[in-house]
Amino acid sequence: MKRSTQVLVQVRGTQNPWLVLLRPRIAVMVMMMALLGAAVVPGFSWGSAIEAALLITLVTGSASILNQVLERDTDALMERTRMRPLVTGEVSVGAALIYAVVLGAVGVTGLAVRFNLLSALLSMATLVSYVVIYTPVKRISTTNTVVGAIPGAAPPLLGYAALAGNVGPWAWCMFAVIFAWQFPHFFAIAWIYREDYRRAGFRMLPTISDAKGLAGCHGTLYALALVPVALLPISSGLAGWTYGIGVTLLSLLYLVASIRFALHENRRCARSLVLVSLLYLPLWAVLILIDPFLTGSVR
Repeated sequence: MKRSTQVLVQVRGTQNPWLVLLRPRIAVMVMMMALLGAAVVPGFSWGSAIEAALLITLVTGSASILNQVLERDTDALMERTRMRPLVTGEVSVGAALIYAVVLGAVGVTGLAVRFNLLSALLSMATLVSYVVIYTPVKRISTTNTVVGAIPGAAPPLLGYAALAGNVGPWAWCMFAVIFAWQFPHFFAIAWIYREDYRRAGFRMLPTISDAKGLAGCHGTLYALALVPVALLPISSGLAGWTYGIGVTLLSLLYLVASIRFALHENRRCARSLVLVSLLYLPLWAVLILIDPFLTGSVR
């Protein structure tokens, strides 16, 4: 039996294709960030925060499925995506479209009915910007990373808007942090899978130039910017010393990993950077949540 057939059998035997379409790891991250945005709203309740986070995750899940519908041909060209349900035929295009529309409609309507119109409109804007703007731009320009980073940074802002009915300073601070965080993360991934992206025709820095250190240097600039950006809650009077010390150390670790990748540009350093990036957000979230208890500040 060929390896591709073995992998297909394994995927079909162990994972529900409808769940795979949602890209569970990303969905969990979205839910966590939306929950974090809701959790900094004064007087929030965990029940409402979880409900809002689930509805936001439905909307972003819809966007992800629509993206896979549009990119099913290019996904078939890449090793890392060739086993997705739309490529293997486990789920038809029509069924995926219905699935996406239902999830998006439930999410947006739920936010409008259960929370407020602002969060519903912002979630819809996030979906549209990801599917209608970011997805086609990936084949046109390297600016797709910047374009995609906008909806990518939206979950905490959406969570905050759902519970507060407005977009306050904490929401913008979290949006800024996640916006800057994404670049070292995605440049490292793009470098690791550069041959995949070339085959698919995606315009990423590592696919348009073989210049050593190009992706790493660009990522390092954003990692450097992340250090002061992550301290915005301190300068805004939103967080205390626990957050300040912790996030500074965390951001410096991310910066060091980015510099190592820029200097050496090898697979080991790229994977190390990705690992640090994946640790950054959960630890950053913990700092935000524990800071009021350790500093005695009232949120």
